[in-house]
Amino acid sequence: MDPYRFRFRSVWDLPAPPGIVRAVLGRPDQYPSWWPQVREATRLDAHSGTARIRSFLPLDLTVTVTEVPRDPGAGVLESALGGDIEGWARWTLTSPAQGRTRARYDQQVVVRRPLLRRLALPGRPLFTANHAWMMRAGRRGLVAYLDTV
Repeated sequence: MDPYRFRFRSVWDLPAPPGIVRAVLGRPDQYPSWWPQVREATRLDAHSGTARIRSFLPLDLTVTVTEVPRDPGAGVLESALGGDIEGWARWTLTSPAQGRTRARYDQQVVVRRPLLRRLALPGRPLFTANHAWMMRAGRRGLVAYLDTV
């Protein structure tokens, strides 16, 4: 097992149709308006940007996010990640029922920042809990945001 590699998966059941969810998730520069742990997001061009992320651990992550071209009809949004972590993140959207969306988030990353690498093995349980807490807060924020769209 590579101590610097992390894999995460979260599934969000959302009260909105996939088209609306896709439109919101497809605008990562707007994530700070509904996802508290995404502290800043800046668009660099039409397909990339940067984000500063911080959950309950006192560590900011700075990440460059670059969209990976996909078939929009497939319900998949994927990004390459660089910076403090490198790898990819993918949203897969399906519709389990009329007017609802199941959003599966998969992420595979390797930590690159020296401090994170030193803490990767002993801090793995904390990093995993930190990510899970962030994802729960993101889901709550997105559900509230979808009520306003």
